[in-house]
Amino acid sequence: MVDFLLAPYAATVAAGRWTLDPTRSSVEFRVPHFFGLITVKGRFTRFEGSLDLRGDTPMATLTVHAASLESRHARRDAHLWSDDFFAVERHPQIWFVSDEAALDGPRLSLSGELHAAGRHARVTTEATLVDHGDEIEIAATAHVDQRALGMTWSPMGMVHTPAELTLRGRLVRADA
Repeated sequence: MVDFLLAPYAATVAAGRWTLDPTRSSVEFRVPHFFGLITVKGRFTRFEGSLDLRGDTPMATLTVHAASLESRHARRDAHLWSDDFFAVERHPQIWFVSDEAALDGPRLSLSGELHAAGRHARVTTEATLVDHGDEIEIAATAHVDQRALGMTWSPMGMVHTPAELTLRGRLVRADA
């Protein structure tokens, strides 16, 4: 987003505890495949998250139900649910918990651990927040090396990184 569009919102992100509204939010992924020539896209349909802007250190969490993954290709989805990727029977949830965060006007820098398929990877992202009074609009994109999560299956060694994870949506006040 262009900085001058964010200027009116720079000092207006309200302190408080906020929860992600799943009906007006999305968690999507894009993964390069076939030496980066093809991009596999998909989304998760079940998730919940929170953002705590009280105190000096913001805190963010996101929990995704791994079996809610959809890529619009049933056979691929079944493979992604398998032990080659998300191992949803043994690891039904994917989650992120921030351990470092800094709020600077409408920008929220986050670092933490992403847990999936029984492994974890360090993730850093910068989110943009726009305060609309009783809710906050959020947009964040993170890049993850899926090999760190043990997701290395690929015919002919065509694993290409990083995977891109995107969260867009609305946060509603949880401490009203």
